[in-house]
Amino acid sequence: MPKIARTHKNNIKLFNLDQSSNLGQLKFMTSAEPLKQSEIEPRIIYWAKTLEPYLKATLKADGNRLLEAMRYAVLGGGKRIRPFLVLETAQLIIGQEPLEDTLAYKAACAIEMVHCYSLIHDDLPAMDNDDMRRGLPTLHKAYDEATAILAGDALLTLAFEILTDCTPEAGLQLMLIKELAQASGVQGMVAGQMLDLAAEGRFEANKTSKSLNQADVIHLQNLKTGALIKCAVRMGAIIGGATPEQSKALDVYADNLGLAFQIADDLIDHEGDADTAGKATAKDADKGKVTFVSLFGAKGARQKLEITVQDAVESLDIFEDRATYMANLARHMIVRKS
Repeated sequence: MPKIARTHKNNIKLFNLDQSSNLGQLKFMTSAEPLKQSEIEPRIIYWAKTLEPYLKATLKADGNRLLEAMRYAVLGGGKRIRPFLVLETAQLIIGQEPLEDTLAYKAACAIEMVHCYSLIHDDLPAMDNDDMRRGLPTLHKAYDEATAILAGDALLTLAFEILTDCTPEAGLQLMLIKELAQASGVQGMVAGQMLDLAAEGRFEANKTSKSLNQADVIHLQNLKTGALIKCAVRMGAIIGGATPEQSKALDVYADNLGLAFQIADDLIDHEGDADTAGKATAKDADKGKVTFVSLFGAKGARQKLEITVQDAVESLDIFEDRATYMANLARHMIVRKS
């Protein structure tokens, strides 16, 4: 596979199926704590509702077709996981609840703009060619391809406009802008999307998909999915003023959470239904994609998910019981259906 420069050190462990014999020891899978896997949902809803006025204020309706398309893509639902991570991490470090840091909310808006832009472009016929997103027609179906492309472009640039006006501290601004730019582009998400298309054989004369090993898939997913998730955690840490020790622990958490998120996605595509997922399923096998399910089977992928979640949870030990919501978000990946 082509080599892409990595922005940050990778904290992911390669998976050995022999590890499955230790699954009974996972601290969050004991029969005494079954409900903790879904306890995070009210917190996800809380942050999504708290952020919504900021998103609406940023995308004020004025009848402009481009802006209306942007609003359709951003305000049409979504769990706001990346904003959740910005806000929860900032609050964890600052130690303030409710969080009153306007900078954190602006950074959360910025990363959600980038995420929504990526979904718009991902759904296009030239990319994944999807008809449904979040239970609604994808933007190019609701409007048209040209409008979808331009709406995505506009959301990406708007994200950085937001960050230029988020704080009078120029040094802090630059740190946040650099973090988001690196995670979004050739060192992050877009690079991962390119590797994903290449793995499908899109650029081969015979269109044959490529054979990838576990390390290849982890590298691809660290870029495509993990980079923006890690960026969200790091932006929250920057805003909160995390110590080097705290930042290191949060990097390990973010790397493992990003991988867990992608493994859960692979399982949803393999086992889930479109109505619950809010998007088409059973696409990966049809396209010949190499995923954690194709590498290890559904059972093996689920074991890898559980071990990765445990690594994410244990990385937060430095914060003792103050990172419960972030730990429960990682646990939630095991039962995630959409």
